[in-house]
Amino acid sequence: MRNAPPPRLTPRCLEIESPIPNNEPDSAADTATSARTHANLRILLSVVIVDLIGFAIVVPILPFYAEQYGAGGFELGCIVAGFSLFQFIFAPLWGRLSDRFGRRPVLLFTIAGNTAAMIFLGLADSLTTIFAARILAGAFAGNIGVATAYITDATSEDERPRWMGLIGASFAVGFTLGPVLGGVASTWGYSTPMYLAAGLSALNLISAIARLPESPRKVSDSPAGALSRLAALRQPGVGLLTATNFVFSFAVTQLETVFALYMLHRFEFNAFEVAMVLFAMAVVMGGIQGGGMKALSKRFGERSLVRGGALFLASGFFLTPLMPSVAWLIGALMLSATGRALLQPSLMTLISFRTHEDSRGSIMSTFQSAAALARVFGPFAAGLIYDHTAGGPFWVAGAASLLVFALASALTRTRAAEAVPAP
Repeated sequence: MRNAPPPRLTPRCLEIESPIPNNEPDSAADTATSARTHANLRILLSVVIVDLIGFAIVVPILPFYAEQYGAGGFELGCIVAGFSLFQFIFAPLWGRLSDRFGRRPVLLFTIAGNTAAMIFLGLADSLTTIFAARILAGAFAGNIGVATAYITDATSEDERPRWMGLIGASFAVGFTLGPVLGGVASTWGYSTPMYLAAGLSALNLISAIARLPESPRKVSDSPAGALSRLAALRQPGVGLLTATNFVFSFAVTQLETVFALYMLHRFEFNAFEVAMVLFAMAVVMGGIQGGGMKALSKRFGERSLVRGGALFLASGFFLTPLMPSVAWLIGALMLSATGRALLQPSLMTLISFRTHEDSRGSIMSTFQSAAALARVFGPFAAGLIYDHTAGGPFWVAGAASLLVFALASALTRTRAAEAVPAP
């Protein structure tokens, strides 16, 4: 029998392609490997969800916790910005370390650090100690980039929108359960939710040690693959996507920073009632992201979903300060929740197509660090504007969302195989 011609190198994607298409069904070994990979990804998602629940327990309670020590809009903005500044500083470091040593040890270390930070926050007895505790928490909060790199390691491009949607849904689940737990726990004092978050983080660490394996990737034997932040931004398309993520995150931080104070001052809501509003928004986000992102991505494409999500966000933000009652306000907030549900996982999918295996953690963490940087400037702006006019942060958020729409017009969907490997 004549020998088959040798494999050829395709110029477009630099992948070895067989000359004869293989239409055979997957072998039993491939099926078992796929099932094991999906099981590991579900474990990862459970770790991320518990981590985000702990974070979401703190978010709606922190303004009330800080206000009892004399914090106003500016002081609250400083506390939130301090957390985000250290997240911005450390997120690329965790990404580079995960490229060098693996995803699992970095995830475990950051969860352990977060546990210590939550205990410190519960023990706080002044604005200074609250600020210090949030700085420590920020330093260990940059692990979402590592988690998304783990997913990119383990999924094909066709599967990736679904799993990035599930990461987005993890945020929704976290912000569904977290505010409820925090609101209930706050009835025993504002420090109680902080200890609850610490306990959940500790349990999460134990679970991850026992159940979470390393991602299916070859760990580099040298640090050459780990890109610096600037080197990551120079990769094709990464800079524009990272800038889009910055503007999107700046927009949503306007609401995140002042929403509790806005509801307190305008409608006399307490911490539990604010938590219930955030719960409703999270339910909408989870419903969209939990099962619909793969179908929506296939039907419309990621760039269209980013643009559509930006328009939903802008509409919701512009309408929020105009609403005369809580019932009307909930409608505006649901528009913004829908926009965020569409936009966030679509951006994560687009950036995943720009990564190469040996620098994936660096690029994904650099992308995520843009959100952290936005949360440095965004809370300062929101706090200062809110002290001048309560509706101002929502107008700023709406304008920023329109800028996201404009930037999304320049976005393209590049295949992972076209990404440039690290030097």
